[in-house]
Amino acid sequence: MISELARDLEAVAREKNIPKDSLIEVLEQAMVAAGRKKYGMQKDFEAQWNDELGEVELFEFRTVSEEVEDDDIEIDLASARKLDSECEIGDSLGIKLDIEGLGRIAAQTAKQVIIQKIRDAEREMTFSEFKDRKGEIITGIVRRFEKGNIIVDLGRAEAILPKREQVATETYRQGDRIQAYVVDITRATKTPQVVLSRTHPGLLMKLFELEVPEVAEGIVRIEACAREPGFRAKIAVSSVDGDVDPVGACVGMKGSRVQAVVGELRGEAIDIIPYHPDPARFIVHAIAPASVSRVYIDEHAHAMELVVPDDQLSKAIGRRGQNVRLAAQLTGWRIDIFSESKHSEMNDQARDELSRVEALSPDQVETLIRHGFRSCREVADAEPYELAGILNLEEAEADVVIAAGERALEGLILEEADRRKAAAELPPSADEI
Repeated sequence: MISELARDLEAVAREKNIPKDSLIEVLEQAMVAAGRKKYGMQKDFEAQWNDELGEVELFEFRTVSEEVEDDDIEIDLASARKLDSECEIGDSLGIKLDIEGLGRIAAQTAKQVIIQKIRDAEREMTFSEFKDRKGEIITGIVRRFEKGNIIVDLGRAEAILPKREQVATETYRQGDRIQAYVVDITRATKTPQVVLSRTHPGLLMKLFELEVPEVAEGIVRIEACAREPGFRAKIAVSSVDGDVDPVGACVGMKGSRVQAVVGELRGEAIDIIPYHPDPARFIVHAIAPASVSRVYIDEHAHAMELVVPDDQLSKAIGRRGQNVRLAAQLTGWRIDIFSESKHSEMNDQARDELSRVEALSPDQVETLIRHGFRSCREVADAEPYELAGILNLEEAEADVVIAAGERALEGLILEEADRRKAAAELPPSADEI
């Protein structure tokens, strides 16, 4: 058995790309394990590969002693000299053992260890091959399905496309070609080590890099990307060359470049917008195709209010809020959208309420409204430094405004309580009876 296994040594080393020395080491370890299993764990064994014979030789080592106290590790001088006439007290004598009876045990042990060694080597090879490909696009073949996950054949390794990284609108069959983004490389022992994604924004960015030479060369930069996988995406692009239109470069002649990306994403609509370093202008571009009348920025809350014409409201919000959601993801700002009529109505209500704050002049009321203040409570809850900055006041003066806001708020609360009390005391109407 051992000699048969040894003959396969070269083939295994060549096929699995495992160093021959590593396999020999495994065989030696297996022989030692087999010897201990048969003769006892206390014995001192050593296995050595004999290249001429093509097999592993097993030696038992004993110390030559005057008085033998432990037969497992000691041998008396007379017995030792029968084996080696030149040995002396204290020498370590190696006795070659007959391994014929150990062949089956050693072969089974070696086989198990070699199989594990091959798996470890293959995992290490996979990790080494793909560790630098994280963040890249990779192409494979759908091999099988496991608990909702898709196992992808990459040629020399397998990858996993977890269910959470799959696009809900996409379906695959065994044998389909699949292109995906490498999100992680692990040293996992039981699952494929290469983790793929079809939902990651990086997939969209890398597809444009493949389709648009200007992006690959760094002339056009993708500044931001937002996706609702399978439905719609937005990318913001800029150019380092004033003569190159970044949007036009990404769209391509008659839309050829963007359509190639849309095709790979199986119909996902893509909006390409020009990036602008000014947040307000960037937001206006991001909310396209809707037009924007006015933008109000609250830098403290990192939020913006967009006012759009009444007939543009549904377009700005998008189906189920998709357009405004993607614009918020793309820009990193919280966005609230109002129609002009609704915004005007809200401002009128805010003007009426803020006018109750005695310490505010009409101009100051308008200033606060432009900065997003619409109620006495917001004035009462404001920080002195915040109001001082907005109204160009000293902090002591801002404290006076806040105190006036608190009094106005108390008055409003009392009025509301009185209205509710009066409503509760009214006799029931005929309809209620």
